[in-house]
Amino acid sequence: MNIALFPSVNDVDKEFLRDKDVIVIDVLRATSVITTAIYNGATVFPVLEVEDALKFKEEGYLLGGERRGLKIDGFDFGNSPLEYKREFVEGKNIVFTTSNGTRAIYKSFNAKNIYIGCMLNGKALVKKVFEDKRDIAIVCAGTYGKLSLDDFICAGKIIYEFLKLGNCNIDDISTAAYIAYRDYKGKILEYVKYAGHYNYLISIGCKEDIEYCFMEDILDVVPVFKDGRIVKI
Repeated sequence: MNIALFPSVNDVDKEFLRDKDVIVIDVLRATSVITTAIYNGATVFPVLEVEDALKFKEEGYLLGGERRGLKIDGFDFGNSPLEYKREFVEGKNIVFTTSNGTRAIYKSFNAKNIYIGCMLNGKALVKKVFEDKRDIAIVCAGTYGKLSLDDFICAGKIIYEFLKLGNCNIDDISTAAYIAYRDYKGKILEYVKYAGHYNYLISIGCKEDIEYCFMEDILDVVPVFKDGRIVKI
């Protein structure tokens, strides 16, 4: 099994993804939101633009997402995973758009399977994906097309879990992410405090979100994108 890592959505080679399993990461906060919402019984429909989401409002869908980290006018939820509690989302359809995460999902459409990954479900996700024995590409959303340290160390956690299960061939950037996670395991926030996106989220009052998003392996759920929607396996 080969593992390749793309550090931001702008680095993705769509043809390279063909017939591979892709794991999309936007740990702060889109894939953490999606994983939490799916765990709590929702179905999530990712879209690229705010205008695309608003078209679903009249059909009774809930809307979630952000621009510049802030809740969008007219939406039911923002981009805080703490908003997506079971009592609010169970059995609901949520149309979701974000600045980075939903772009990464759409950029991965050539993949055989598109999985949603974060710190919250890393171990459960890797266990499931490893069963396929298919080559893996990890797509980090990044922040506005550039590397984001928070996604990078989350990718390192995913790679760390794969290597625990068996032999995998990893490229150099995957190795760097693995080492970052290995060396900061148990003190991840000491690493991500240097990330620009982390500090921006702190500035807009998202400290609790960050602390939640970096909790490891608390959700035993594997979200997968199928036919325009994200559901659990």
